[in-house]
Amino acid sequence: MSDANPAPSLYAAREPIFPRRVSGRFRNFKWVILAVTLGIYYITPWLRWDRGPSLPDQAVLLDLANRRFYFFWIEIWPHEFYFVAGLLIMAGLGLFLFTSALGRVWCGYACPQTVWTDLFILVERWVEGDRNARLRLHRQQKLDFRKARLRLTKWVIWLLIGLATGGAWVFYFADAPTLFMQLITGQANAVAYTTMGVLTLTTFFFGGFAREQICIYACPWPRIQAAMMDEDTLVVGYREWRGEPRGKGNVRRRTAQQAAEAEAASQAGGVIADKAYPPALKPASSEADHAGPGDCIDCMACVNVCPMGIDIRNGQQLECITCALCIDACDDVMAKIGKPRGLIDYMALSDETRERAGEPPRNIWRHILRPRTILYTAMWSLVGLGLIFALFIRPDIEMTVAPIRNPTFVTLSDGSIRNTYDVRIRNKNGEARPFKLSVKGDPALRIQLEGTPYATVEVPADTAMLQRVYLVTPKDAAPARAEATPLRFWVEDLTNGERANRDTTFNGRGD
Repeated sequence: MSDANPAPSLYAAREPIFPRRVSGRFRNFKWVILAVTLGIYYITPWLRWDRGPSLPDQAVLLDLANRRFYFFWIEIWPHEFYFVAGLLIMAGLGLFLFTSALGRVWCGYACPQTVWTDLFILVERWVEGDRNARLRLHRQQKLDFRKARLRLTKWVIWLLIGLATGGAWVFYFADAPTLFMQLITGQANAVAYTTMGVLTLTTFFFGGFAREQICIYACPWPRIQAAMMDEDTLVVGYREWRGEPRGKGNVRRRTAQQAAEAEAASQAGGVIADKAYPPALKPASSEADHAGPGDCIDCMACVNVCPMGIDIRNGQQLECITCALCIDACDDVMAKIGKPRGLIDYMALSDETRERAGEPPRNIWRHILRPRTILYTAMWSLVGLGLIFALFIRPDIEMTVAPIRNPTFVTLSDGSIRNTYDVRIRNKNGEARPFKLSVKGDPALRIQLEGTPYATVEVPADTAMLQRVYLVTPKDAAPARAEATPLRFWVEDLTNGERANRDTTFNGRGD
């Protein structure tokens, strides 16, 4: 192919997006979510919880060295990983529930990528100015002192945020104050420094440069969400029947009285967050009534505030994260030109035909409470109740019994038969406890503990102790002659009388 007709490129270079500042109820709600989620993430490792003198006092701790997970008063042992699995199942069901009811509301408000991107954009706006100022700086070809200073200041703050993010993460895996001192004195493990470095750079890149690319290309959820949504799902949309055809000929400023009347009408006819089109101001359904300009004045405010850089007026798109900032921007414009709010709003596809016919949309709860969401809620609740039940019925002591199979039995010098077992006792209490071992089965069986002449052993606090145990029976007793004799090991906490047991067998000669 000649140079005059170059081959089309299969890759479109990324166009940087510079969202404009917007204010409104959804933007304020996103600020609250940002403050709460980041506060929980950064502060939680520093919270203390008294568990006793021999246990860590960090409220939330993933103690990989000792294979424990501490969450305030809850302690998860390795064999109790089903609690973690249950929480992951609840998280998945919760995501399905919110998506089926409100679309990608998780992506728009609470996803870590969204939260940190919002924080990075806030820093960018604070350093470089709002949308127009950032656009001028981006289009400036010459790298002068001012541009270099602004860019360097912004990147340094981004790196500090990334460093705090990586630092907070490693604090969840070790005692936070101790690890902090080790980090600043250079005495921490290399794994901690590596983890912090990786998280610092990924946070810096994802929140500062990749942004919407992560949501569009790296995240699988935009492609899965379609299976969770239907025509009754509330998503951010554009009321085309009201806004088209677009034009600026119908723009007017309203007086205070007109503003009050429009607000009263909006509240009287609104259903979804008092934003629905008032019945008194709805256009008729005939073609003649649609000949004039619509309410949309094509001001591009909805596009300019969108962190994904899309035009919601083009319909539902994979890139839309349902952040609702376009609703705030459009409502602000509608208020200025004397039109009712709700041109862009949370709405359901099933209500479109009703609204085009001049009827009000269905009640919001009829969209939220439907068979699919009720099913997800029931499943989510059942898993949660199951975890709570399992948490409250689990014992403070547990034991496992493992017979030694090589050999299955030993014949002693006096002809008696001995079996060997490894008994593991878990003491989940915050103090050392004495435990008594006993066996129930044939009366001829005698129990012996390795290392002590007694049948009791002290297990340290919050520890699993392995104890070698011997069972001996005379040569002429029934267990010695039988091939296998069922029996039950018992362990008793001598402090409070709590007991646990395990069944096993005693192997004899089989004659």
